[in-house]
Amino acid sequence: VPRGGPDGSDGGKGGDIIILAERGMRTLYEFKMKRKFLADSGTHAVSNKHGKNAKDIIVKVPVGTVIIDTVLNEQLADLNMHGMKFVICQGGRGGRGNLHYVSSVRQVPNFAEKGAPGDTVIAQLEMKLLADVGLIGLPNAGKSTFLGTVSAAKPKIADYPFTTITPNLGVVSIADKTFVLADMPGLIEGAKDGHGLGIQFLRHIERTKVLVHVVDVIPVDESDPFENFKIVEKEIKEYSEEVWARPRLIALNKIDMITPGSEQAEALEVLRAKIAEYGYPIHTVSAAANLGMQPLLFEIAKTLEAEEAVESMPTLMPAMVKPDIDEGWDVREAEEGGWEVFGRRVLRMVKMTELRNPDAVRFLHRRLERMGIIERLRELGAEEGDDVFVGEAVFAFRDH
Repeated sequence: VPRGGPDGSDGGKGGDIIILAERGMRTLYEFKMKRKFLADSGTHAVSNKHGKNAKDIIVKVPVGTVIIDTVLNEQLADLNMHGMKFVICQGGRGGRGNLHYVSSVRQVPNFAEKGAPGDTVIAQLEMKLLADVGLIGLPNAGKSTFLGTVSAAKPKIADYPFTTITPNLGVVSIADKTFVLADMPGLIEGAKDGHGLGIQFLRHIERTKVLVHVVDVIPVDESDPFENFKIVEKEIKEYSEEVWARPRLIALNKIDMITPGSEQAEALEVLRAKIAEYGYPIHTVSAAANLGMQPLLFEIAKTLEAEEAVESMPTLMPAMVKPDIDEGWDVREAEEGGWEVFGRRVLRMVKMTELRNPDAVRFLHRRLERMGIIERLRELGAEEGDDVFVGEAVFAFRDH
């Protein structure tokens, strides 16, 4: 203000980008159509009036979505309950007006701070299926037939391996209980190493509370059913001890193809005895003929009841945010000569400085000196006039 003090207030904050787990969402398909989300900047201050904050952007994803930072290759969040929020990008705070830079020796500061840069994240969204019970087993064990028999689901069924290439879901109703059953793609040996559809399968069963291992008692390829059983169990255990330790029921399937008193019937009893050593409840069933299914479903429902109920998520809950900005910094020789200063906090300070204003640059110099960066440059041998790179900005070193 002419013949008066400073008259600059703060700018508005940029909008956040918030990812929200929404029960109504089913797939991540829409993200193939729209891949970029950009929040607005806050508005500038007008005289001593604070600038207006920008609106946040809410991005809805299905419950069960995992967010991965593709640059850092690390998981940022696991939104496994309805209503969970994650602030993936925080809008930069508004720059401080010159009201903040008044001091005993600077009565009328002629510079202000630029707004902080907002976050930029390149993320991968991965959805892990949410189901109460997962059907596991080798290809062609009869899992899809099982699902189609006990629910209204219509999975694709054929007499060749890997009929199921994506998990199918069905809702099962037994007495007054209901639960969601997932028919998972079949495992093969080496699944944990990516063979077949293994890794996709194994990621999906992480969400289930109970597993039903469907074993084909008369495999088409005449393989040993017990060895097949061990292959699946081994792959799950090597992938995740925690998943392997979940409650398990065994369904010995296709008993309608066995004649009582035959050699196959004797082999079935031997198989049952061998699997019984693992301590799992065993049921002999025929999914195709709907034999023995009701007792199995009752036991599945009973096992689910015994498991811890899913916590209900309140409608309003605080959003998760990424850790605070890293305060660390470092200095090293630049390849093109001169010196390079690293550190997110330092980069942010430079970006928020009006570099064409000498007073603002002097203020930045004093802040860098208080942080110890100028002293560190002296120790490393920086000389008057050396180039100092901080992000995209280049400074000439001055030792005063």
